[in-house]
Amino acid sequence: MATIQHSEILSATPDRVFALLSRVEDFTDYSDLIQRIEPLGDDRYRWYVRAVGMDWTFDVEVTETKAPEVLAWKSLDGVKNQGRYQLRSVPNGTEVSLTLTYEIRNRFLEKAVNKAVNPLVGKVSRQILERVEARLNAED
Repeated sequence: MATIQHSEILSATPDRVFALLSRVEDFTDYSDLIQRIEPLGDDRYRWYVRAVGMDWTFDVEVTETKAPEVLAWKSLDGVKNQGRYQLRSVPNGTEVSLTLTYEIRNRFLEKAVNKAVNPLVGKVSRQILERVEARLNAED
């Protein structure tokens, strides 16, 4: 299983950051790759993403919500993956750490995907957190 990690410090309290990250439907505002997100009920969502020249659709379930510290999810179909935002108060605001793990069962495909996915997820994670921080600053 491959793991991608990314961490940034946002200049806002954990409560404020968590309030935005926990509104899953709003992630379409935070990344150019996320085309739309449909709430399916019971903390499940269908994501429509355009990445690496392809359209991807997958269902995700939020598995843990512990405000303002943890938001975790797992895929219900498609590429097996799970992710977790961990928020921690720091002197300048909130450290937001993303850990994303995924598994591709085809070894040849996995090597190709790893080369594309690692930098892509890092870029998307940075974009999401930059836009969350911009929204927080706009609210001030």
